[in-house]
Amino acid sequence: MTTTAPFGTWKSPITSDLIVAKTVGLGSPAIYGDDFYWVESRPSEAGRNVIIRQRDGQIAELNAAPTNARTRVHEYGGGAVLVDRRQVFFTNFKDQQIYQVVDEGLQSITQVTQNAGMRYADYVADWQRGRLIAVR
Repeated sequence: MTTTAPFGTWKSPITSDLIVAKTVGLGSPAIYGDDFYWVESRPSEAGRNVIIRQRDGQIAELNAAPTNARTRVHEYGGGAVLVDRRQVFFTNFKDQQIYQVVDEGLQSITQVTQNAGMRYADYVADWQRGRLIAVR
């Protein structure tokens, strides 16, 4: 069935959701030893950012839903993930707090900070002093 509409008022069947629905954005690549890490932005999961690790050809998600590795430290974002010594630190979008994934277990995600109203990004691990440095 054909519908005639005035110029510029017809409804296109091509929408932005249709174009990006199955697109996965890749970012924040990191290497530790023989392991590769990256962050996938998934429109199909409401834009959730998932930390991925490839080890020995096996792919693993390091932050299970509903966690979302994304920060609003500068309102628009920043470096939300640090990989160092097979440990992963990230800012969870919902509460903007820092979490740590002990990479070997994949089941262990621990909240590192408990400062409501604070935001964190761009981490550096200072292992000698046992601290994590971040922009806040």
